[in-house]
Amino acid sequence: MDHGEIYKVASLRRNSSVWRNNSAEVIFSRSTRDENDEEALKWAALEKLPTYTRIRRGILTDGDETKEIDIHNLGFQEKKQLIERLLRVAEEDNEKFLTKLKNRIDRVGLDLPTIEVRYENLSIEAESYGQGRSLPTLLNSTVNAVEGCLSFLHILPNRKKPFSILNDVSGIIKPNRMTLLLGPPSSGKTTMLLALAGKLDKDLKVSGRVSYNGHGMNEFVPQRTSAYISQYDLHIGEMTVRETLAFSARCQGVGTGYDMLAELARREKAANIKPDPDIDVYMKAAAIDGQEASVVTDYVLKILGLDICADTLVGDEMLRGISGGQKKRLTTGEMLVGPARALFMDEISTGLDSSTTFQIVNSLRQTVHIMNSTAVISLLQPAPETYNLFDDIILLSDAKIVYQGPREHVLEFFESLGFKCPERKGVADFLQEVTSKKDQQQYWARKDERYSFITVNDFRQAFQLFHVGRKLREELTIPFNKTKSHPAALTIAQYGVSKTELLKACASREYLLMKRNSFVYIFKLFQLIFIAFVTMTLFLRTKLKRDDVVDGGIYVGALFFTLVMITFNGFSELAMAVVKLPVFYKQRDLLFYPAWAYSLPTWVLKIPITFVEVGVWVFMTYYVIGFDPNIERLLRQFFLLLFVNQMAAGFFRSAAAVGRNMIVANTIGSFVLLIILALGGFILSR
Repeated sequence: MDHGEIYKVASLRRNSSVWRNNSAEVIFSRSTRDENDEEALKWAALEKLPTYTRIRRGILTDGDETKEIDIHNLGFQEKKQLIERLLRVAEEDNEKFLTKLKNRIDRVGLDLPTIEVRYENLSIEAESYGQGRSLPTLLNSTVNAVEGCLSFLHILPNRKKPFSILNDVSGIIKPNRMTLLLGPPSSGKTTMLLALAGKLDKDLKVSGRVSYNGHGMNEFVPQRTSAYISQYDLHIGEMTVRETLAFSARCQGVGTGYDMLAELARREKAANIKPDPDIDVYMKAAAIDGQEASVVTDYVLKILGLDICADTLVGDEMLRGISGGQKKRLTTGEMLVGPARALFMDEISTGLDSSTTFQIVNSLRQTVHIMNSTAVISLLQPAPETYNLFDDIILLSDAKIVYQGPREHVLEFFESLGFKCPERKGVADFLQEVTSKKDQQQYWARKDERYSFITVNDFRQAFQLFHVGRKLREELTIPFNKTKSHPAALTIAQYGVSKTELLKACASREYLLMKRNSFVYIFKLFQLIFIAFVTMTLFLRTKLKRDDVVDGGIYVGALFFTLVMITFNGFSELAMAVVKLPVFYKQRDLLFYPAWAYSLPTWVLKIPITFVEVGVWVFMTYYVIGFDPNIERLLRQFFLLLFVNQMAAGFFRSAAAVGRNMIVANTIGSFVLLIILALGGFILSR
């Protein structure tokens, strides 16, 4: 969603009470007139400010009080009250909001950016070994790895077999229209959405062309221009719903919303137009980046029905949190808070009841129709009322497009081939079953003709002759006029905000997670204190003797035990890193932040903890064991163990990144620890 869309709000005028008493009516009208005069004076003073300052200030009504505020300092309660005034009931008021917002933009002659997505002769193939060799057993993995190396060196031929995921599909996805992507499982829906969003795996073989407003995918950044919403819910369990959305909004930025708002303010001032104060405050709050909590977050929480659990932890397998349906809505909201104007949503209804799915799709439909966005949504079995919200249908089957066009003509197309949807059958279910060999015959309507199975290729050829298919072919022959593309439609910046802001956002989140996981660090500290007491009693000496080999063994043993304890103390980093890896890879691929912006805070913010842990160990054990009392030697041991602790923590984080799985990472970490123990020169002497 971009900034025409980020400001997806419009003002709901407050209903005034009907005063029956005449004297009260006079008092009320007089007080209202005074308030209006006061508001007009404040607005006039605001209009005299320079554009830069005017965009950062607004007039907010709080009860009976009208005050001028700094948008950047808008508080949590003020944002909440603003959204409550604009969206009392999300299902009823959202369309009014968006309409009033669009009217404000249209009134000064501004055009919102639109995106038309075309895919022409798109074919995608993958390579895989035969049925037995594809199973991830130890033998298969080893043989496949060796064979892959030999194939790369051209010693052996490549034995992988290609199979088609998408086969020569073409079409146009137009702005201002809701497109439903239907198809049975394994028909290629997810791959098609990934191709349109520019997120295909590099190992796939792709031919054909995908373009946005006539521009190839290499001319802009598709991951920032569009938003792909996965069917997998990957979130950090220790963060709340609000914090998850706020972090996403902070990383994605506001797009071109600030530039549009500045132009809007200039034109309104020139035309002497006074906007609705609440709308004005919302749009300004949504267009200014660098905020830790954007008002857009509160808006998305409201329309997705997540406001009731906004301050609840997301949770995971070990931490109680929100429900599965709420997680699915959170996955959707994570991308809706951004500025992308093309949405590609994969199975967003999984785990949701039909009523909630209808509400979400209806909100998206209002946004798409009013704010001129582009949306393709894949649903497995949508309810009839949800199906009717869509404008266009794309029906995939066996890697081919059977139908693409207006929803009103899809039944007409199949009836022309002899198949009719029963009156009490959902159209979406009918469309997914009519191409199946198992279910097709029950829909055959020409009882006077003998039925024979119609293949997907036959359906495809028939669609080329159908009037919708002919019109689509004609439109594809006419290239998109690039001069009609809005300058702000396509994004060329790799990240939504500056790298400094991304680093701040990642550091803020890491600090929050450290506070949420404070038990781990407190437990590690008490563990060190306990083991330090044990060590003090074990090596209790006033002075280490240096007379013979036995004394040397005691000396080396004390040092070795210290080294092992400090190294083992970093093992907890492995588990915490593995748990967060899926979220990191998702957000990195969505260009929320670069890898270094995620890694640096993870290391830097834990340095003070390292100082505390090593300091506790050294200052408790050093003199009790009987090491050299010289303060210089104590400090040398302190800094040496400090670097050992940092090395251990860094290594275990690296093992987590290499393993990507708890079992594999633990195996790598334990193996390296075993090598350190065995080759440390104490357990196995030279």
